[in-house]
Amino acid sequence: MSYDISALGNALVDTQFMVDYDFLEEFGLEANQMVLVSAEDQKPILERLKSLNYESVSDCGGSATNSLVAASNYGSKCHHVCRVSDDKDGNMYIKSLKQAGVAHIGISDRNGDLPTGKCLILVTPDAKRTMISMLGVSEFLGKEDIDYDVVQNSKIFYIEGYMVTSEENFNAVISVLERLKGGNIIKALSLADAGLVKIFKDRFDKIESYGLDMIFCNDDEAIAFSQTQSIDEAISFYKQKKYITAITRGADGSSVVTAGKVIDTPAEKIDPIDTNGAGDMFAGSFMHAYLEGSNLSECSSFANFASSLVVTTFGPRVSSDKYDKILNKLRKS
Repeated sequence: MSYDISALGNALVDTQFMVDYDFLEEFGLEANQMVLVSAEDQKPILERLKSLNYESVSDCGGSATNSLVAASNYGSKCHHVCRVSDDKDGNMYIKSLKQAGVAHIGISDRNGDLPTGKCLILVTPDAKRTMISMLGVSEFLGKEDIDYDVVQNSKIFYIEGYMVTSEENFNAVISVLERLKGGNIIKALSLADAGLVKIFKDRFDKIESYGLDMIFCNDDEAIAFSQTQSIDEAISFYKQKKYITAITRGADGSSVVTAGKVIDTPAEKIDPIDTNGAGDMFAGSFMHAYLEGSNLSECSSFANFASSLVVTTFGPRVSSDKYDKILNKLRKS
């Protein structure tokens, strides 16, 4: 079977909480940052959250997962390369993917003693999100978990930037890129997090060296990858690149840089509640529109609109009925 988008990314059960800045300070956390922790480190934070009875929502997550779920709900055929364990969270994850119409290779029998990954997402009143991720078995996603025939029969291969944090994950990405050499598959990368870009710049550079076609990022990530000091300098950097760079810019909308030109698309006028998942929704929506033959301006407008609905929702996704509303935006463009 051929697919529109195949992605490689972490499988994390997301549990999201509305918190105040005092809570972040209590645990030495910084707003809008992502930290990797062990299950032991994550446990006291989760217990404290439960004791305070904060508002929460839980679902299968991970950056690539969110993007694929969006694209699949629009009608794209999607396949996810990710790892879960045969535990409660893992089985829930697979069930959720199936309900969203996203194909998956199934539960691996390797590293069965490790739990399915879990991410605590803390959202402050200003809509900023802080992520505390425990990768679990996802950290060991490797070549054995990849159906290369599926990936090579996809129109887009989408790489979640968090794959650089683990040696095995990173080697899995490189193994796919090696097989895609000389082919016509669109290779897309999400930069994921500005802090990770700075720490693992050499790995991001290695991925770029295989000839990317698209990069998705926010303005901080765009600056970090270009090693510049401002978004204007970063845009000048991306003007020199052969690939399409799609930069989400919050209240300033988005900028798509391609062939030395910049396509600026204004943001929708909204009152933000929660920015978690906005970039993922943007990427999934943009890729779907691109495969439908929309021009870059139309892709940006569609992705901006989709992201705005996520930002006005508590959680990384919109309700199923809203996908039709989003699709109407694309049909009218």
